[in-house]
Amino acid sequence: MTATMQPKSEAAEAPRRGKRTPGADPKARPRGRGLQFGHWWWALPGIALVIAIHYVATGIGGFFAFTNWTGIGSFKMVGWQNFEAIFKDPTKLGALLNTLFLAFGSVFLGSVAGLIIALGLNRVLKTRYILRTLFFMPVVLSPLATAYIWKYIFDFDGPINVFLTSIGAGDLAKPWLADPQWAIWTVLVVLVWSSTGFAMVIFLAGLAGVPVEVEEAAAIDGANLWQRFRNVTLPAIRPAIAIATTLGIVQGLRVFDPIMALTGGGPAGATETLATQVYKQAFALGNFGGGAALALVLAVIILFFAVLQQRLTRSNPED
Repeated sequence: MTATMQPKSEAAEAPRRGKRTPGADPKARPRGRGLQFGHWWWALPGIALVIAIHYVATGIGGFFAFTNWTGIGSFKMVGWQNFEAIFKDPTKLGALLNTLFLAFGSVFLGSVAGLIIALGLNRVLKTRYILRTLFFMPVVLSPLATAYIWKYIFDFDGPINVFLTSIGAGDLAKPWLADPQWAIWTVLVVLVWSSTGFAMVIFLAGLAGVPVEVEEAAAIDGANLWQRFRNVTLPAIRPAIAIATTLGIVQGLRVFDPIMALTGGGPAGATETLATQVYKQAFALGNFGGGAALALVLAVIILFFAVLQQRLTRSNPED
């Protein structure tokens, strides 16, 4: 009985072990291998689209950065003249400084505010879901629409100056967006307001992975609130901090819509950034070669700070 059942069990397990059964076609392939081999073909349209839009377009723009093309007609190669003009022009250097100030200022203040809000909403609150929605709402609203609302708020006859006048502080009222000293700060306020909700969501996702048992053990050992945050919570959310700051820096370096809606780069170039200068050089002044050179400089700056920030915030030094 045992001798007759043994060949049957081995024959049944032969396909599972990859053994060839008598009479099987040696050229036949398993059905799963053919499907797995063809899976990556479905990604070809998306890959081609990304290459065409991002890499090919960037390469063409980088080529025109070394020309004097006006956007229409012929052109000739001018070498590094467009880049030399950028670093000799005080307006463009000021735009570079404004870009760095707005990018790092909005990332720092937005990340700190987002982390504080995330820590507060991570507790058991009955209204935490409503509050999360309210804080995240500026992220999903149109940047142009919200910028025009903020433009009304900062207007000379807007709510801020009306409030200051009503409390007897009318001397502090000023045309915020028309003052070269304060215009850049008003733009920074709008950027921080619009980026805080995005950082909050990322930090909430990071806080969800912090073990509650470790925090409770630290509290039992006598650690206060700040010690628990510094030694337990902060190391656990380092990947979330890396993601939030990287995306924030990239978004801050290429900010365009709020500035064009609030100030248009004024007054007297006080709020000009590299992105607004790219638009004005290429489309308003017809200097497409100079605009392409500015765009290439901006792309290099974004790449540099994104890579640097990732290296500074990586969780494992050996990565």
